[in-house]
Amino acid sequence: MSKSYNIAVIGGDGTGPEVAREGVKVLKAAADKFGFKIDFTDYDYGGDRYLRTNEVLPESAADDLRQHDAIFLGAIGHPEVKPGILEKGILLKLRFELDQYINLRPVKLFPGVETPIKDKGPEEIDYVIVRENTGGIYTGAGGISMKGTPHEVAVQSMIYNRFQVERCLRYAFDYARKSGKKSRGVGNENTLGLVGKTNVLTHVFDLWERAFHEVGDADYTDIRRDYYHVDATCMWMVKSPEWFDVLVTTNMFGDIITDLGAMTQGGMGIAAGGNINPEGVSMFEPIGGSAPKYTGQNVINPLAAICAGSMMLKELGEAEAGNAIEAVVADITANKLKGLAAGKMGYSTTEVGDLVAEGLA
Repeated sequence: MSKSYNIAVIGGDGTGPEVAREGVKVLKAAADKFGFKIDFTDYDYGGDRYLRTNEVLPESAADDLRQHDAIFLGAIGHPEVKPGILEKGILLKLRFELDQYINLRPVKLFPGVETPIKDKGPEEIDYVIVRENTGGIYTGAGGISMKGTPHEVAVQSMIYNRFQVERCLRYAFDYARKSGKKSRGVGNENTLGLVGKTNVLTHVFDLWERAFHEVGDADYTDIRRDYYHVDATCMWMVKSPEWFDVLVTTNMFGDIITDLGAMTQGGMGIAAGGNINPEGVSMFEPIGGSAPKYTGQNVINPLAAICAGSMMLKELGEAEAGNAIEAVVADITANKLKGLAAGKMGYSTTEVGDLVAEGLA
């Protein structure tokens, strides 16, 4: 009997439902080709629902989503809702409640896609960032006192415990072992690089660096270990991205360098990510925003959502199907699309989805 997966779909706001629709189309085509089944359940979480009900998420949301094998997200962000309400109330809330403690961001330049980095191509821009996703400064520990006075004080603390750090590092080591460059036949050894700031943030990165080497010495001697200051990482991401294989870092630093990486791979229209709980329910999404000005025009680029679907299949154990989607995307960027920007692809949103789905047939 073929495998069956239950997938929750949150189309969200703006062009989110449009790109999610194309992602679902491609996932259905992949399921047909590779002999498994996907059942999709739609959830209306987003700005329109909030404006209608004044509720960001129902209390049952996390429990409802736990009944699925994965979550496929379009985009969150509504022009009539104050920034932060939906992002914190949906994205961050689900990350924490579903303990999606890994943010996985491939930085991969597809053939035919322009990069702002001179003289670099797909062979040089091909690495992965593992971002710790539920700890650090984003947990909101701190506060403001004497607000509005000349003596106002604002404090927000970066907090990590050994458990959080070690489980993230182990995921990154395992990922490097399974999917590093050597495993893909493009390097001499699989390498995991820790990105930090040991010379300034001496308490937090003392913990990260000690755990990095203790875990590596105990269980991952086959993986080469490197260390990079975060500012140097940003420089080398632009100058010599080919140096990198798999990088692991904290929540805040990961947030910054993954967006830099996305621009080097051609922009938000092609960048995909996963919020992963290896023991639970993970959520996959295109990295670009909801782009409300393009809503309903059928011009937005759906490839990031389609690539997010590819990541989801790989996480579910359908690596052959996920890799096949990625291969079709690479063929389309190399041979068919005129560009990645909205309205400049040479095809509509629907037509790009059709191209990928037909390429899987």
